Amino acid sequence: MEAAVPMVFYDGQCPLCRREINHYRSLRGAERLMWIDITHDEEMLQIHGLQRETAMARFHVRDAVGNWHIGARGFIELWSHLPVYSWLSRMIRALRLENALDWIYTRFADWRHKQRCNDGSCDASLRSK
Repeated sequence: MEAAVPMVFYDGQCPLCRREINHYRSLRGAERLMWIDITHDEEMLQIHGLQRETAMARFHVRDAVGNWHIGARGFIELWSHLPVYSWLSRMIRALRLENALDWIYTRFADWRHKQRCNDGSCDASLRSK
């Protein structure tokens, strides 16, 4: 059985996403998170009941108790585990900015997802990898 640790599900074939995740993974605290590249780990998607298309469309973080944090809320949850960003997570939550940030994130994610699907990265051919 897996240890109860936060899990970060990310698109490892997206250059922008990969750069950002590599940055987070280089920070103190990142070793306490499980990093799951959704383009290469179909088994983890299945174990956690996450469809590839859903994971491709929005950033997903599952906290240590099993709650999902999706979109901007996923980033806020991720930041809460990284000391260099934890202040930002606390500030966003204290100022109740989650909805506004998620609105902005959703517009970006829709655009990014459309671009990824246009280049064939989110089609059924990925499911067989």
